[in-house]
Amino acid sequence: MAKKSKNKKNTITERMSFAEILQKYPDTAEIFSKHNMHCFGCPMAMQENLETGIKAHGLDVKTIIKELNESISKRRKRKRE
Repeated sequence: MAKKSKNKKNTITERMSFAEILQKYPDTAEIFSKHNMHCFGCPMAMQENLETGIKAHGLDVKTIIKELNESISKRRKRKRE
């Protein structure tokens, strides 16, 4: 039997734009700021995908995406409580 794949519908991926992420998950701005990614509000950066922006700052893509997804997961759990 094939393993079920993770549901990517409600997770942040490297192909999403900063605009899409911030629209769906506004609190992620805190994480971007924490990593000195303050240009996420710039009109050009808003169209850029997450992977390109993270690499431009010399950061690890997998680490930042993991942190973003953990953050939205924790927020969802708090809302359910």
